[in-house]
Amino acid sequence: MSRLPTAIAQRLLWSIALTIFLTLTILPAASWASGLGVNNGHLSSCPASNNCVMSQESDPKHAIDPIAYHVNRDTALQTLLKVLSVVPRTEVLEQTPNYIHAISKSRIFKFVDDVEFYFPANESVIHVRSASRVGESDLGVNRRRVEQIRLALRDLNI
Repeated sequence: MSRLPTAIAQRLLWSIALTIFLTLTILPAASWASGLGVNNGHLSSCPASNNCVMSQESDPKHAIDPIAYHVNRDTALQTLLKVLSVVPRTEVLEQTPNYIHAISKSRIFKFVDDVEFYFPANESVIHVRSASRVGESDLGVNRRRVEQIRLALRDLNI
């Protein structure tokens, strides 16, 4: 009799995992890409959901400080690329002289977050946007990621 609740719980967990997997694989792959990049000197705004942070955002729920640097822009960009190369499950997809787009995947369900860095020509800061592609909340993962990158860059004296 006690094995019945365990079997039901296992079946429920498998159903939930399958639902999440099917939802993520059926979503159109290009729908997230339209909101990426720099437009008129700004990264795209965060959606209303609680799974995004951005340094150019005025909304306190999504706002995060840009990353300041005191070296030349090329050095800051190359140092950031080195930091990103050791961030677990993170891959740089696009790189220009003033912009980096990377993705970071969650460990278990492989949810994808887009992480963007913008180096404006007239400022010694790196503007950042980190957002989950799906879901309503990220439990603070995007904010913690940006702060860990900020600390790593600070430790490398940029």
